Amino acid sequence: MSYIADDVTCDAPGARISGAQQYREFLGGFMVELTGAETVAAFGDDTTAVLFYYPQTDSVSDAPTAECFTVTGGKITRSVLVFDRPSFAPPQR
Repeated sequence: MSYIADDVTCDAPGARISGAQQYREFLGGFMVELTGAETVAAFGDDTTAVLFYYPQTDSVSDAPTAECFTVTGGKITRSVLVFDRPSFAPPQR
């Protein structure tokens, strides 16, 4: 969280997160389920970073996920998060 700006925004499927506290809560809920991640690609410069990966949980290992971060003054000020929402939904019976 030391790299997150106080006024960070995150656009995620079905959610608009505003502020460091909401961002922490949003990520924290997922991090407790995360068991690993396979990085496909990561690149960036002083103002933009892009990460493409497969997060892994007990029930999901093949849900492609991408994030584009905007960096200002060494802090992440915006994240655009794209992932396959149905992959993380409870299994259908």
